[in-house]
Amino acid sequence: MMIGRRARSSIALAATGLAASLALTACGGSSSAASADGKLKVVASFYPMEYLAQQIGKDHVAVTDLTAAGVEPHDLELTAKQVATVQKADAVLYLKGLQPTVDQAVAQSSSKHKIDATAASPLVDHHLDEGTAEADGHQHEGPAGDPHIWLDPTRYAAIAKSVGDEFAKADPAHADDYRRNTDDLVGRLTTLDQEFRDGLKDAKTKTFVTSHAAFGYLADHYGLTQVAINGVDPESEPTPARLAEVQKAAKDNGVTTIFFETLVSPKLADTVAKDLGLKTAVLDPLEGVKDPSKDDYLSVMKQNLANLRTALGDTPAASTPTTGATTS
Repeated sequence: MMIGRRARSSIALAATGLAASLALTACGGSSSAASADGKLKVVASFYPMEYLAQQIGKDHVAVTDLTAAGVEPHDLELTAKQVATVQKADAVLYLKGLQPTVDQAVAQSSSKHKIDATAASPLVDHHLDEGTAEADGHQHEGPAGDPHIWLDPTRYAAIAKSVGDEFAKADPAHADDYRRNTDDLVGRLTTLDQEFRDGLKDAKTKTFVTSHAAFGYLADHYGLTQVAINGVDPESEPTPARLAEVQKAAKDNGVTTIFFETLVSPKLADTVAKDLGLKTAVLDPLEGVKDPSKDDYLSVMKQNLANLRTALGDTPAASTPTTGATTS
């Protein structure tokens, strides 16, 4: 019998967890509440959590991201060293259900400050109703709901507030700084939210087509309709019936662009776009950034807004930068 990827991950984590526990025992257990330089030791499960930790903690934290830049977070399998890092962390930021190996490592951790993003922003089910293997229940694994809550700036702000509160509890000496940094970040997210509202209010069409259903929260919040080729899980595959539905929705709603993302192959989006004579462009779900020295959450979200405005017909294509080329 074949073992699925996430099942293999669970088996691997059990072994790495045991190895990490033995290593910690040999070293005399977990370390003190702060690293040698006095910084709070924070572990983030993937980029959206890392960004919050960095923006709120700033110079008072030492952040370790378990998911390397440019890696699709669903594929993460922890090493024994990473499990040990989670166990020794002062605070852990994660999204329960998205990365099963992280969930198990967090469960093993003795940290008093485990920050689950879904506690601040409960998940909503955005799975496709029909037409994908995911919807048929054959390939859907993961959280009980759409995990992409960070793509709604207001939900992301709610998570930021919970992170700021928990950092203040973990490191009372710098509580005022954490609260001030949180307020600053929430202010920037509020501004971003308004930019999306203003930028999308006059769109000629409210429907967009994307390679996988990562933008349900964004669509809900700004009055748009997401038509996804794949389901919430990027590993799900569309049935021929689903592809026909996508093509019909694109034609019926005057769709000009098929969106793909940066960490997953654009092959399927390219194929659909070619069949319909449409353009392709990036709509980034921000599960990670390829080059953190050039991009961050705010810059990528603003580029997403620019690409959406062009695709939805709010601004002339010539005045708004897009990624991708016209296919024919």
